[in-house]
Amino acid sequence: MLLLGEDALTRGGAAAVLAAQPLVEVAGQGALDEAPGLLGEGLDVEVVCWDAAGDATAAERLLAAAGQVPVLALTGPRAAAADLWRAGVRSLLDRGSTGAALAAALHATSLGLAVVGPAQATSFLRPAPAEVDEEGAGALTAREREVLALLAEGLGNKAIAARLGVSDHTAKFHVNAILGKLGASSRAEALVLAVRRGLVAL
Repeated sequence: MLLLGEDALTRGGAAAVLAAQPLVEVAGQGALDEAPGLLGEGLDVEVVCWDAAGDATAAERLLAAAGQVPVLALTGPRAAAADLWRAGVRSLLDRGSTGAALAAALHATSLGLAVVGPAQATSFLRPAPAEVDEEGAGALTAREREVLALLAEGLGNKAIAARLGVSDHTAKFHVNAILGKLGASSRAEALVLAVRRGLVAL
């Protein structure tokens, strides 16, 4: 296993934790920029453990260097886990996980399985969309219908907030609620669905 991270102390701590776990051997460690050289030294590496900062661009560089070697990224619960996943990282785990959990995740990843910690999964696994009735009215509140009408006018969150006299945060909350209730992944899709269901006219 190759251990990568920008902070030497953190890497050392992780290496010490993993050294106490069976079936895990740290073949090398270093910073992200050192990955190409380390991977090219002929080390016996079955999986890369990367203390990630949630940077998809950095993930793409690492994945290019790793080739066929799968990467497990350690992240915080608020990191951009979805971006790392889309970039091609095989597994995602919270950097505060126990040594046993990390060792199990590394072993599974080396076998070709994907491991996603609960804190990371919530950042990109969406719940099933709320059902809407046959008339298309769904469960939209009166305020949400107002926001939907303003979306149809092409207004952004700030403009909606100004028009309704609410905060930007409140406007964003209503927009997200509308998307969830309509089962839409974007404003454009929400408007298409709303038109089809007779909720708004363009």
